[in-house]
Amino acid sequence: MAAPGSGTTKRTLSGVLLDEETLLSLADMARACAVHADYIIELVEEGVIEKQGNEPLEWRFNALCLRKARKAVRLQNDLGVNMPGVALALQLLDELEALQDQLTHLPRELL
Repeated sequence: MAAPGSGTTKRTLSGVLLDEETLLSLADMARACAVHADYIIELVEEGVIEKQGNEPLEWRFNALCLRKARKAVRLQNDLGVNMPGVALALQLLDELEALQDQLTHLPRELL
């Protein structure tokens, strides 16, 4: 904790690191995003995240899906963006990231 009267506080964060191969169930995703499972289903239906499996109880999601789902939650909670807007914003962010990756791999003499 900070000194009394300093006006600052310290917070302790905890979490779990996921590797590329870790798969999460629908319930795991909902819990990790602090949302109801219906919200994760809506993200799948909108094409925001991709699931593995046929039925919701069989669905599995990778770490990238978790990252996107958390971004979606923040967009809706912080900015009030509706679900189609979330899907568009995340698609544009993905495209921007891909362009930035391409730019970093261009030979220096082209820049």
